[in-house]
Amino acid sequence: MRFFRMFIFILLALSLDAAKLKDISSIVGVRENQLIGYGLVVGLNGTGDGAASLFTLQSLANMLESVDVKVDAATIKSKNVAAVMVTANLPAFGRQGDKIDVLISSIGDAKSVEGGTLLMTPLKGVDGEIYAVAQGAVSIGGKNDRGGGLNHPLAGSIFGGAVVEREVSYDLYSKRDATLSLKDSNFANAISTQDRINAFFENRNVATAIDPRTIKLQRPDNMSMIEFLAKVQSLEIEYDKKSKIVIDERTGTVVAGIDISIDPVVVTHGDLTIKISSAPEGVANGQDLGDGLNITGNDLVNTTENPPTIANVARALQKLGATPKDIISIVQAIKKAGAIRVDLEII
Repeated sequence: MRFFRMFIFILLALSLDAAKLKDISSIVGVRENQLIGYGLVVGLNGTGDGAASLFTLQSLANMLESVDVKVDAATIKSKNVAAVMVTANLPAFGRQGDKIDVLISSIGDAKSVEGGTLLMTPLKGVDGEIYAVAQGAVSIGGKNDRGGGLNHPLAGSIFGGAVVEREVSYDLYSKRDATLSLKDSNFANAISTQDRINAFFENRNVATAIDPRTIKLQRPDNMSMIEFLAKVQSLEIEYDKKSKIVIDERTGTVVAGIDISIDPVVVTHGDLTIKISSAPEGVANGQDLGDGLNITGNDLVNTTENPPTIANVARALQKLGATPKDIISIVQAIKKAGAIRVDLEII
């Protein structure tokens, strides 16, 4: 009996759509900043840029001149150097001396940057100022079960490879107000967030929803902005999650919620006909595919009063040997027929 009560409690907990504000929103102004730089990777075993990448040879000549070694770029024949673009994200409130990860991508005709070392590379923001300096050994990942590389040989990373030199100033402590931005525009979620914050602080003037995504916050007088935002972000609200179907046509992947049902519709794809009706259809001598679906001849029909879901139909089609491309085409056709009410996103 004790196990039964615990099982029921878990089911009820999973049925609630609740989320912490820190997971579904962000503080306006508190964000990462993108950095970019141009550098050289050296120490490659003959896999670097060739003579066709003139910019690499000129960059190498300029670098050598900076250390009092003068050489004509046209005379350089080394293939142990590769020109790369270096990118990184400067986190919010990053401080001088902090280390951040960087990504390395070849821009020449190099074959691989594996085993190379990135020379000191300044990383700039959109304003042209230098915010970090990167340097270190490039890693392109390990090997997978089939012996292949996990990452592309012309792209790599340096974990903790850049040191922050300039900070992005943002005086959060002295502010009296802040703006909360929900990750998805939703009127119900905006009002739910507003009411939950005001109820927690017992003050109707703390939070005001000004549109379906933005909530203006006014901190109470008896606490700092840091303490106030910490309490706000830890609050849990009832979250109205928007359902959608996501299709990756390149890999043949279909992702959908298990409760997305299909309205009555008839779809013919090749020699297969899918019949979804408002009332269960009687079938004779058919093959039960489970989930209330049955295949009779070339007809896939529902046999229960509950309408089938996208997940049910996808499983049934897989059992029938349908390819991912076939399943995607069928889902798209059902959506165009208006039998699926949620959004369909193709990536």
